[in-house]
Amino acid sequence: MNRSIFPVAVCVSMFSASVFAETFRVDDIRVQGLQRVSAGTVFSALPVQVGDTVEELDIQELSRSLFRTGFFEDIAIGKDGNVLVIAVQERPAISSITIEGNKAIKTEDLLVGLNDNGLSEGQIFKRATLEGLTQELERQYVAQGRYSASVDADVIELPRNQVQLIINVDEGKVAKIKHVNIVGNEKFSDKELLELFELGPAGRFDWFTSKNKYAKERLAGDLERLESYYLDRGYLKFSVDSTQVSLSPDKESVYITVNITEGDVYTVSEVDLAGDLVVDENIIRRLILMREGQSFSQVLMTTTSEYITRRLGNEGYTFAEVRGIPERDDEDNTVKVTFFVDPGQRAYVRRIEFRGNTRTSDEVLRREMRQMEGGSASTAAIEQSKVRLERLGFFKQVDVDTQEVPGSADLVDVEYTVEEQPSGSVGASLGFAQGTGLTLGANVQQDNWFGSGKSVGFSLSRSTFQTLYSFNYNDPYFTADGVSRGFSIFLRERDFNEFNVSSFTTDSYGATVNFGYPTSEISRISYGFGFSNISIETGSFAVQEIQASPRLFENDDFVQAYITQEQLDQINDIQDDLVDDLNGDGIIDASEQAAFDSGSETTNGVVDPYDYLGEAISFQLGDDVLVDSPEGFVDQNGDDFNMFSFTLGWRQSTLNRGRLATRGASQQLSFEVTAPGSDLEFFKLTYNAQYFKPLTRDLTLRLRTELGYGDAYGNTSDLPFFEHFFAGGFGSVRGFERNSLGPRSSPAFRYDTVALTGVDLDGDGDADDLDNFAYILDEETGQLANTQITRDDDAFGGNVKVEFGAEILFPLPFIKDQRTLQSALFVDAGNIFDTDCGPLQENCSNVDLDKLSASVGIGLTWITGFGPLTFSIAKPIQEQEGDETEFFQFSLGNTF
Repeated sequence: MNRSIFPVAVCVSMFSASVFAETFRVDDIRVQGLQRVSAGTVFSALPVQVGDTVEELDIQELSRSLFRTGFFEDIAIGKDGNVLVIAVQERPAISSITIEGNKAIKTEDLLVGLNDNGLSEGQIFKRATLEGLTQELERQYVAQGRYSASVDADVIELPRNQVQLIINVDEGKVAKIKHVNIVGNEKFSDKELLELFELGPAGRFDWFTSKNKYAKERLAGDLERLESYYLDRGYLKFSVDSTQVSLSPDKESVYITVNITEGDVYTVSEVDLAGDLVVDENIIRRLILMREGQSFSQVLMTTTSEYITRRLGNEGYTFAEVRGIPERDDEDNTVKVTFFVDPGQRAYVRRIEFRGNTRTSDEVLRREMRQMEGGSASTAAIEQSKVRLERLGFFKQVDVDTQEVPGSADLVDVEYTVEEQPSGSVGASLGFAQGTGLTLGANVQQDNWFGSGKSVGFSLSRSTFQTLYSFNYNDPYFTADGVSRGFSIFLRERDFNEFNVSSFTTDSYGATVNFGYPTSEISRISYGFGFSNISIETGSFAVQEIQASPRLFENDDFVQAYITQEQLDQINDIQDDLVDDLNGDGIIDASEQAAFDSGSETTNGVVDPYDYLGEAISFQLGDDVLVDSPEGFVDQNGDDFNMFSFTLGWRQSTLNRGRLATRGASQQLSFEVTAPGSDLEFFKLTYNAQYFKPLTRDLTLRLRTELGYGDAYGNTSDLPFFEHFFAGGFGSVRGFERNSLGPRSSPAFRYDTVALTGVDLDGDGDADDLDNFAYILDEETGQLANTQITRDDDAFGGNVKVEFGAEILFPLPFIKDQRTLQSALFVDAGNIFDTDCGPLQENCSNVDLDKLSASVGIGLTWITGFGPLTFSIAKPIQEQEGDETEFFQFSLGNTF
């Protein structure tokens, strides 16, 4: 039997000489040397099968086919009689991959790149692929400005035909841009043009940016901005002639030179329309921003095209194309601009679909749609639907895509893709907020209850400030046309002394029902009815605006009697000398102590002090001895009230988001009044507004204000103190303690007393039950003596609130997803005023804008699953007497 197996190179060269000098019929095929590759893989790649007659060309094709699989390092082909014998040497498998020295690019990202190119643990090792990949990795580092980076790969052979790959990375240093030079500019200065560039030498405030790191793509973007800058100012023949990027010898510095030709300014000579206008020409011409005689502006031309395109889209021409075509006249430097309109066919919406709403039902999204299925496609309605979804506050981001229906020229599908975000809290709550302290409780508050779009909440919470049990419910689509209905019930106990407010506590309960009605796409009115009961506990330390002080104590431990200061001094002297050596023997014996205790006269004639007290005390407490003090709210109106209230509100919003808005405006006006006949009759009027204005691509200006006014009517003396406005802290004027701005309360006073233990006041000889106190008469004033017992620096609020604020919203560096974060530089100003200040109140005045307190600072808000997390650092720039400042403020896990 003839056996011959040759290496491929030998086999190919000797086909006609020996082994395969003649054709032969293959009776069998034998494969040798397989370890990991299956025989089936080899046979499926072979162009020869058992029973085929092979010749020299067939053997050559066979070897090429096996090599193309990439599994084999070497192949030998021979024959044993009529058996075709194929001996293979498999390529080694990759046992492990180790990457060392990388910091700028994560190991995970590098491994993904290796895997995408067929290099991963368990795969067949291909050296050519590895070499190409190391070059690609070096290019990635060059794209980051690391021109001195190098990537080397070591291949370590292991037993059982395996290899270990060790990739050594030397990232080098980032090359920094040292200079950018523009050559050829005469109309504009280097400084003005370089401000357009994202690339350039880093300034003193650019240390945290990548401004000085060169990237080819970023330079291309800078050149586009430069070109647009000139074209927007009429330089139609502007061109970038060349760009040179050079490296320093150490590859750590980059120098960029841009050569430009400015050309002349071109003036618009004529503006014309062409094509199928579809819409009335007069309507389209009102959308044209360019006018004859003005300098050509590319941005005005492209913006005009966008306006006309949107207008046609509102008529159902979703795929309309409008192109501005400038025709230059170089002789007189003029340009004729023609807007060519191609409306295409009117499109109709076949289907509206939603993606990404894993929790929110389709019905909640569909009822916000202003574009209807089956109707003519309207760009404005599609976009308005997107905005309404964003304003719900349920979604971090909303995208919309309009797609043609295959096979139909006049049908489109509209697809909205949403990304859900937390819209409430479920379960136990643990929070801490400056001003209210630790909050513990169990609560459920969902603005999107089980994806229904309804707001449901119930809470059992307790903090140092309040204990609250509440339930609330609101259905924004109580009717199909958007009428909302809601109601709430509550039971609440509050201790305002723990809230930086004058000392008093309230116990209240009540319920409300409210309705809202949309008046337009951006506004709605609301009205509601409610009942509440509130009882006030002032205690002994209520300030004078709440209850007059000093006041008589209604307590069994006090008697309606007083003694003079002179009598008090005499009593003290007698008590000091009372226990004495009565018989002069130098010893106070038991009988002498008993005589003192019994109150009987002694043999040497000492006066009984109890008899003396009985004679000294006056038994009538007339009004003439009381301190004249103005009446407080409780004195005039009582301390327990039932109230029926009515609220009326109006709200308008064009904000782009329900949370952390960055564009648009909103304003809200609210009026609350208690019904005539309620125990308290008063009203409150409040106005809130905010406005967002983009300044640059990254910066947004936010302006806000909050104004409030309240007063009493009917039989109520003035606005109840527990309905006062307050200011200071988060959501108000940061940099000042919460609720600390505005009028202060007047301190409370207490009448001085003296103990009258065991005194026979009525002369009946029985003093067993008279462990009481008496008031002290000040003989100089003729009134009872009194002492201040409370602080005089508690905030009391007022019936007028004035607040303003301005913020510059900016993105945080190094944060990829900014949609749940909002950082701002701010200026806050505001104060509380009162139109009827008490005679003893401090820091109280009528409205005076010169008395606004103000601060500047930086703040951060982060929307988390636990609620908003908010920080601020602020410094007051204008303070009023009595203001309480606070440099750092935060709020974590606010209760719902």
